[in-house]
Amino acid sequence: MAGMTTPNTALRAVRTGMRMSQDDFARALQAAGHRVGEPNDANKRLVQRWESGAIAAPRPVYARALEVVTGLPISLLGFAAVPGEHVTRDEHGGHDLTSPMSSLATPTPKSSPALAHRSYEGVWLSRYQYYSSGRGDSFAGQHFVVLLQHGDRLTARSLPGSAASSLSLDLTVDGAVVTGTWVEQTDPTGYYRGARYHGAIQLLAEPTGRRMAGKWVGFGKDMDINTGPWELVFRDASTSKATLDRYNTTAT
Repeated sequence: MAGMTTPNTALRAVRTGMRMSQDDFARALQAAGHRVGEPNDANKRLVQRWESGAIAAPRPVYARALEVVTGLPISLLGFAAVPGEHVTRDEHGGHDLTSPMSSLATPTPKSSPALAHRSYEGVWLSRYQYYSSGRGDSFAGQHFVVLLQHGDRLTARSLPGSAASSLSLDLTVDGAVVTGTWVEQTDPTGYYRGARYHGAIQLLAEPTGRRMAGKWVGFGKDMDINTGPWELVFRDASTSKATLDRYNTTAT
C-alpha cells in the first residue's frame, strides 16, 4: 500500500548533495553501468520510485551502479534491508550483492590480471599532514573513510562522525601505484571557515595491501601550491552498516 512506504531520505540527501537532478543521477547510473560492464536502464522514474520508497531495495545491477556513482556502500544509501541479503567478496576486489529475489550474484566486472589478487575495500584510517602559514605550525587531518573498489577504480568517502570536515578521494590503481584526486570541505566553524580545498594525490601500496603512503599536492589560502605526506591504514574489511556505525566516531 502506498501509505505504508517510507521515503528514502538518505538517497535523496546524497543525490542533492552531489548537486544532481533525478535526470542527472539516472544518466550517471547508466554511464557507471557501462563503465563496469553492466549496462542498466536507469531513468528519472526509477530514481523517483527509490526516493519515494515505492521500491525498497535496488536490484543487484543497480546496487553496484549506485555505489560507483555515489562512492558509498549500498548500506549507507537508505534502502531497506532485504531478509537474507548478504554481501560476498569476489577475487577481483568489489563485492556481489545477492538476495532471495535473485539466484544469480551480480556479474563481476572484468579486471586485468594485475588487479585480480588485491582487494582494498573496507574501512581505512586516512591521515595527512599540512603546514598552516597563518598559524605557523604543522597539523594533521584524520578521517575514517569507507573505501569501495570496482575494477581498478577506488572511491573513499569519510564517515561524517569521524571529523568535522568531509573528505573524498577518487583513485585509480595500477599495480602498487594509486593515483587520483582529493576534495575536502572544511569545518564551517573551524579555522578555514568551511573553505573547499582539492588537489591531487599519489600513493604506493605496501605488499601487504594494508597501508598506502605517499604525497598530496594542492593549493593554499594564498593560492600557492603546497604538498605533504598522506597515508591510508587499513582497519576493517567489512562495509556493513554495523561496521560503519562502529567507526563513525572521531578518528584516532
